[in-house]
Amino acid sequence: IGVNYANDYSDGVRGTDDHRVGPARLVGGGLASPRSVKFAAFAAFGTALVAGGVLALLVGPELLPVGAAAVLAAWFYTGGPRPYGYLGLGEVFVFVFFGLVATVGTTYVIAERLTALSIVAGCGVGSLACALLAVNNLRDIPTDRISGKRTLAVRFGDAGARLFYTLLVLGSFAAVAACAAWRPWALIGLAGLVAAVAPVRIVRRGATGRRRTRRPGACPPARGGRRVQRTWRPAPERGGAWRCAGGSCAAGGVGHAFGSHPTRITSPGAETG
Repeated sequence: IGVNYANDYSDGVRGTDDHRVGPARLVGGGLASPRSVKFAAFAAFGTALVAGGVLALLVGPELLPVGAAAVLAAWFYTGGPRPYGYLGLGEVFVFVFFGLVATVGTTYVIAERLTALSIVAGCGVGSLACALLAVNNLRDIPTDRISGKRTLAVRFGDAGARLFYTLLVLGSFAAVAACAAWRPWALIGLAGLVAAVAPVRIVRRGATGRRRTRRPGACPPARGGRRVQRTWRPAPERGGAWRCAGGSCAAGGVGHAFGSHPTRITSPGAETG
């Protein structure tokens, strides 16, 4: 929630959302003042820090720098003098914090130890999180070029960005298969391939974003990505450790959190959503 508000505020005051494709945002769309959105962002960060502080008291002080790093990464994605989201590093930080930190951190808080399984699972969750960011950035290539936002999609170009999205989705399932080395039943997660077919097909067929400024909606690739993530559900194991393919679904809303809000996607000559 905090990073969503922070992204809305920073992109709005920079003027990035002046050329926005998709549903209106609070600051860029004039729906709320920059000050109020900034306050909401820091209120959410404060709430997270308080909850994290309680966990640190219960588990250990080693959690404090992780939580501080997460908040800083959330703010400086599009905030500060040189936001890393404008340099093409968004996917790197999303992979780390929405994938590895969310999954490995959850395991550590519960089991109080690091496990190889949680690291591999975190790579899968991180790949899906990056896929949702990548599909939003793919849609935003034309407007990001205008605003000087050099995301990976802008750097790769349209064809490269579509391939990148596909590889991220496939990489998440490779992680599921790897988790089977510790938990063979994790292969159940491969059932999510069924949900992945439609969004990957839409992206590979050249779907593009359509301007839509007032009515909210989710593009089929983003919706499909969230359906895939539902196959990555945690289940408590004896002793308090996670026994799961994904470890955490904390990345579920990254298309809204770190990227722009998704909009309708249309294929040449036909609507797809």
